[in-house]
Formats: sequence, structure tokens, C-alpha cells
Amino acid sequence: MIDLHSHSSASDGALGPAALVALAARTGLRALALTDHDTVSGLAEARLASAEMGIVFVGGVEIEIEFDPGEFHLLGLGIDENCGRLLEAMAGLAEARSRRNAAIIDLLKHEGLKIDVEEMTRAAGTGSLGRPHIAEALLGSRIVRTKQEAFDRFLGKGRPFYMPKDCLSLAEALDVIAASGGVAVAAHPYSLFLGKSRLGSVMDSWREAGVKGIEAYHPAAKLGQCRILETMARERGFFVTAGSDYHGPDKPTWGLGRTAGGIPIGDSYFGELSASLPGLPPLA
Repeated sequence: MIDLHSHSSASDGALGPAALVALAARTGLRALALTDHDTVSGLAEARLASAEMGIVFVGGVEIEIEFDPGEFHLLGLGIDENCGRLLEAMAGLAEARSRRNAAIIDLLKHEGLKIDVEEMTRAAGTGSLGRPHIAEALLGSRIVRTKQEAFDRFLGKGRPFYMPKDCLSLAEALDVIAASGGVAVAAHPYSLFLGKSRLGSVMDSWREAGVKGIEAYHPAAKLGQCRILETMARERGFFVTAGSDYHGPDKPTWGLGRTAGGIPIGDSYFGELSASLPGLPPLA
């Protein structure tokens, strides 16, 4: 098994980068990609731990792209986290995220929904705070009963305290990923909330822009839906990936190394990625 989409506490995951790799080793994974949201700060730690535990490591990042009506996330896989162009872009996104957090917290306070910002920051254990951490703070203050309720009532797109944040355009993100030596993969395309015909047109435009792969298999979708995505991707010449989008034991997913329907993520997806990233070491 492998996993090409996971998160650590460097963004909004529950486990530190080394702890995530240790879980991957215990689970029997042969390769792992760490793809934290808009940050590469956990990659060095995860890379070192992977070398110690005999796991092939794929440096990655998940970048939010300007899009409406849904959400568009782009994975950069095989990146060099020391690339200056990449680090500059991540710093800009961190500033945008910080401004957004402050605006959301001010709105909440204005409506009498107070959260302890210092405690939220301390509990998060990361400098990359976002809406999931605000949701956790709302849960801790007993304003909501679950983190999902926080998004459904307050923080999700279209909800009262949703605030857009500055994102990269697709062209900008593709430039950053290419500069860092990686390849671009469109993550969980159903989050765009598009019908099949419109999604097909968007995928055509992605291919022309330089996106190389489609994450057809994701635990938020049904297995049949994922197979439709795979067909659409292959018809357009994309390679296909699969991921767990693992954030930790508190998020209801199938677990590290498994995707839609709970199926294990097979080594063949690593082979497809390797064809576009010849510098990746082979699986042991």
C-alpha cells in the first residue's frame, strides 16, 4: 500500500510529521506523500523519518485555488521544499490565512461567540492556523457539538461567518509547483460541485494549463463516482492518483493507506506518478 495525500500538524492534521510517518510504517505503507495545506514546514521532518523507517517519501503540498462555486485544491507532488519560489508563495498564503482568521474571529466576537485565541493557538501546536482550528475552538467553547457542525452553521462556504481568503490562481500555482520540480494533481474534483459535463470541460482546461494528474480516488466520494472520475481522467490523458486525505483519528475517514470504499491504495498509483517524476526512488 501507499498514500499520496495526507496531512500533519504542520497544517490541520492531528499527528506531527514524524508521528504520521511512524503510523505509515506500522500500517505497512511503502510510500507516503505529505501534502499539508499551503505549507511545506513539515516536509523536512517527515523526509528524515521516512528515511529512517524505510518508506519512500514524496514531498508535497495542497494549494487552494481561486474557484467558484465549490473548492478547488491542487496537489503538488515531488516538490523540493527548499525552492525559493515555493517558499515565497507559501509565505504569502500564510499571511492571507492569518488575515482571514482574524476577520472570522472578529465576526464571531461581534455576534457574541467568543473563543480563546491564545488557547486555540496553543492547542493547534502549529503556526499554520485555519478554519479547522477555529472550528475546534468553537467545539471547545461548547458553541457547537462537533467540528462539522461548526462548518455547517458558521464557517463553511455560504455560511454566516465564512470569509474568502486570497488564493493563488491556477496559473500561479502551476508555476510554483513546476519551479519546485513537482507535478500538479487536481485533488478530489467532486469538491468543485460541478455536474459531469461541466467537470469534463474544466478538466479539459486543466490539461491545457499543465495539470498532469487527477486524484480520482478519495474517501469523500463513493467508489462508483471515483471510477467515473478515473475514466474521465484517462480519456483526457491524465495519470490517476489515490489518497486517504488522512488528518487523524478524529476525522471520519477510512484511515491512512485507504481510500473510497475502504479499499487499500495499491502500488500501481506510485508507478503512474513515477512516470511523471523520474527522480523518485523505486519502492523497496
